Amino acid sequence: MENWKRNLFVCWFGSFVTAAGMSQIAPMLPLYIDELGVHANSDIERWSGLIFGSTFLLSAIVSPIWGKLADKKGRKLMLLRASLGMAIVVFFMAFVQNVYELLALRMLMGAVSGYISASVTLVATQTPKEKSGWALGTLSTGSVSGGLLGPLLGGFIAEFSGIRSCFILTSVLLLIAFFAVLFLIKEEFTPVHKTPLPFKQVWKLVPDTRLLISLFASTFILQIANMSIQPLITVYVKELSPHIAHLSMVAGMVVAASGLANIIAAPRLGKLADRIGSQKILIGALIVAGIIFIPQAFVKSPWELMGLRFCLGLATAGLLPSINNLVRKSAPDEVVGRIFGYNQSAQYIGTLGGSVLGGQMAGLFGIHYVFFSTSALLLLNALWVYSINHIGSKRGTMSHSH
Repeated sequence: MENWKRNLFVCWFGSFVTAAGMSQIAPMLPLYIDELGVHANSDIERWSGLIFGSTFLLSAIVSPIWGKLADKKGRKLMLLRASLGMAIVVFFMAFVQNVYELLALRMLMGAVSGYISASVTLVATQTPKEKSGWALGTLSTGSVSGGLLGPLLGGFIAEFSGIRSCFILTSVLLLIAFFAVLFLIKEEFTPVHKTPLPFKQVWKLVPDTRLLISLFASTFILQIANMSIQPLITVYVKELSPHIAHLSMVAGMVVAASGLANIIAAPRLGKLADRIGSQKILIGALIVAGIIFIPQAFVKSPWELMGLRFCLGLATAGLLPSINNLVRKSAPDEVVGRIFGYNQSAQYIGTLGGSVLGGQMAGLFGIHYVFFSTSALLLLNALWVYSINHIGSKRGTMSHSH
């Protein structure tokens, strides 16, 4: 097998495990907090938000720092650091005695993470240019499916062998990811600059800063769109059919529907992007996703919601890989790690913002408005990306993705 393909599969597995590890705690967090001695509902909700969000907040802060180090020392080292660091931290989560220890470990997990952005950078720099859309599309299915299946697996394991065993299993998987990187990944890396450039210099090297900023914004908005609804799905399913049996299982299936569609569509859309250009896929996918959010506010049953979530997954599958591909093409080789670090920060801030905003908005105006506002965000984003491309191509600065 060619090196770049082997790298892709190893990075896919590691991204899957990392995303599953970061998200698997979501459904059982309130139960774990209760187990750790916090019993009042309002306190549990407060602690849940804090403990879940803190990981992403710290990841957002440290992502550019790890990206900078990746440009200096290579991406393989970052993959090793993140997988081993997370394996150790997650293992200790199984033995915490109170919520403060759990919060501290979740924050530490955010600080040592960075596997996913390092793997995107590695795949983007080691894959032949004409295959990069397909490779990044395939890679994105790792973190997407991990993020979606994580909570399902977490709930399943917690049900049968207790919450603490979830952490031990995740830790073992992260350790396997560490050894896979150690023995299987081959990276051709020579640093361009011995000392990392200051931020202003990095920015000067970028050919089209407006395009790059619009891509970071797209990543942020996409994550807000994904996360604003995610924590509310169970509530919405219950609202749609109050007497449903197996509520958490049906809600899990509704959540998983978009992930499944994503896994099916991402490599295919990536391949198409290699042929017709990532910009077209990005704008098209934003419009379609924006439209699909609207009918979700009017469904009458969980099954209709599931069908629409599946369609949404098909559309959003084209987004992140297209953004990553365009970021790769906009970023000069010597600072590509740092640029991907900034993009990853935008993603984490979106994850954090989305889960907080969605809950607040649903509480104030009702769940339906979350769908409407998310739809408006995606459509405005499409307009913005289109106008930047349009101006760019008029100026002739926008070279084709080929």
